[in-house]
Amino acid sequence: MSRIHEALKKAEQERSANPMIDVPLAESPTTAVATPAEQVSDPDSILTSTPTTSPLATEYLRFEDLRARCTPVRWQLDPNVDVFFDPAGTAPGAEQFRTLRSRLYQLRGEQHLKTILITSPIPAEGKTFVTTNLVQAMVRQPDRCALVIDADMRRSRLHTVWGTPVSPGLSDYLNGSADEIAILQHNPAAGNLCLIPSGSSVNNPSELLLNGRMKGLIDRLAPIFDWIIIDSPPCLPVHDANVLADVCDGVLLVVRAASTPLETAQRACQELQAKKLIGVVLNGAEQNAHYGSYNYYDSYHATEK
Repeated sequence: MSRIHEALKKAEQERSANPMIDVPLAESPTTAVATPAEQVSDPDSILTSTPTTSPLATEYLRFEDLRARCTPVRWQLDPNVDVFFDPAGTAPGAEQFRTLRSRLYQLRGEQHLKTILITSPIPAEGKTFVTTNLVQAMVRQPDRCALVIDADMRRSRLHTVWGTPVSPGLSDYLNGSADEIAILQHNPAAGNLCLIPSGSSVNNPSELLLNGRMKGLIDRLAPIFDWIIIDSPPCLPVHDANVLADVCDGVLLVVRAASTPLETAQRACQELQAKKLIGVVLNGAEQNAHYGSYNYYDSYHATEK
């Protein structure tokens, strides 16, 4: 984790030297250093699968079969967030997400890695920005299919970025009012990509995540998709991300250059180290800033939570 520490320390020094700097909510595309993390299994985890009657419970469908049963929806991704709005994939930031995708495939060669949780230490670090573009990088490879899930049931934003209805979605499935097929969306123009939005507003997201249905959902959908990318709340203010990490194969932590306090990032890394932390994504780096071994790249302006 030494390169991560060096990058965060550099960002902290710049932030301290310019205390009045106005940091926009999102600036540049994202680069990542994916580092292998110690794998800790928890056979006594309270997140055990709950048997339910499900359209997918008795069979593992092919992706083509599932796609035909999904709710067809026309997404309209926000071009201020989507670095792949250019069909040629040459927009600033696209190459960084392809690099991140390649590093995840390298890790996959060493460990089981299919379901990835995206979180951050605190709000406004760029989780939804990273989630949106990473999953698109995944499906731009031939014959690869991916699912993106908005598991931030406290302050959901993915549906706004994607221009799609927020419900039915994850919360509706977790409380038993909808099944998997009802909450899955597919845009016929988006190829092999499906989406589960956050769902109807709820007052008890932590309790819903602990009822066992989230693990059941992942267990049934994982055999169908090559990748499942999950957007979650920040890991320090609330416990949701830590609960979700127990049903995922790996966790990516998003931090913002010149914004995330070093101590805050270190505390988040310590909390997630036992939760299969596989790497840290440095978001918002300026082109002329060097962060140790991190890449630097053109500024990309996007409104991001």
